[in-house]
Amino acid sequence: MDDSEALLSIGTFARRVGLTPSALRFYDDCGVLRPARVDGVTGYRRYGAGQAARAVRLRQLREAGLPLVDVAVVLDGPEEAAHGVLRAHLERMRRNEAEARALVERLLPEAPEGAGHCRAWARARIGGAELASAVRQVAPAAATGKARERHPVLGHVLLELSAGEVRLVATDRYRLAVRVLRPTEFEGGRRHVLIDAEAARGLAEWAVRRRTVELECAEDETEVRLRSGTDVREVPTGCAAGRGGGADAAVFPDYRLMPEGLDASISRLIVDREALRDAVAGRARVVSLSVAGGGTGGGDAEGGRKECVVSRETASGEAAGVSRETASGAPAEQTLTVSDGGREPVRLRLIAEGSGPRIAFDPAVLLPALEAGVGPDVLLEIASVERPVVVRSADQGSFTTLVMPVRRSGAED
Repeated sequence: MDDSEALLSIGTFARRVGLTPSALRFYDDCGVLRPARVDGVTGYRRYGAGQAARAVRLRQLREAGLPLVDVAVVLDGPEEAAHGVLRAHLERMRRNEAEARALVERLLPEAPEGAGHCRAWARARIGGAELASAVRQVAPAAATGKARERHPVLGHVLLELSAGEVRLVATDRYRLAVRVLRPTEFEGGRRHVLIDAEAARGLAEWAVRRRTVELECAEDETEVRLRSGTDVREVPTGCAAGRGGGADAAVFPDYRLMPEGLDASISRLIVDREALRDAVAGRARVVSLSVAGGGTGGGDAEGGRKECVVSRETASGEAAGVSRETASGAPAEQTLTVSDGGREPVRLRLIAEGSGPRIAFDPAVLLPALEAGVGPDVLLEIASVERPVVVRSADQGSFTTLVMPVRRSGAED
């Protein structure tokens, strides 16, 4: 039956339920909110009006900071399990609020005041905390130590101002971090500047205390400064270089070429970011990730989302998470097992799509990518055990990290 007239386009449905089209695409990928129909030729998604209630509830749960694995329990699990998840999350929110309030109260008296002068350079206005967060996410991917000695350009953060966007990029050849900011105001031409990673961190420490900052870049791309009102913070002399400076920023790797060919991922894994971070921390040399379960061969016609909820322990040893029964005919439970590296294996709750190959990482490379993330969930998109793995936040599509896997010792392949 042709019921296309009763279906809504993704844009119309997004406006109705208060979500963005990109969020709806992500939730489709995760399997928590499938479109009613996908056009086999154009790939356009269509949604039914009856899906609005689930979409609104999903948005509300995400606005409350609930991880996707817990959202799935609240939406589809038993009532008792849903209540348990919500009570545990409420307690976490209360603790986090108290810690944040104490931190702000300590920092507020230290906010300096000064004088400065605005110059008509290329300029972008951004939230101070947003810029600081971007630097915090990207700078850890810059090269240090011997890697920086061999490739000095990789010890910098690339700053690009172009087409109403601000991009920060860093790579040490084993990982790549990219954050895109969309300023509220933008004027001037394109800029392409390298900033020493430590100097970038200094700018972030200054910016985080300001509500908004204006990022200004000189025409010759050798000077960068931040301005908030009359207060100005400049990048130290010699710490910024562009196409007109002593070190040509054009020698920085073309980061746009690196993710090419990674769209055809064979596996998408969504897991609690902090739980995965804690499971990786403290492991030496190599850490292995493997997916187990889900072998029923069932699933729906759109790829068969496989979902499980298993208990885990926090660093304090307290139980966290709940379990729920799978429906009749549903795939067997799946878990993400974190092993090797001198620690006992840890099993984590997981939402997965596609086959899950066993893959290994250097903990020193994977851990900073997890720590730099935002929000309760992390999404791993795996194309191959020999190709970069996309690590991104479920909540923040503007920040992406690529992490190179390593060969497992004694691997059969």
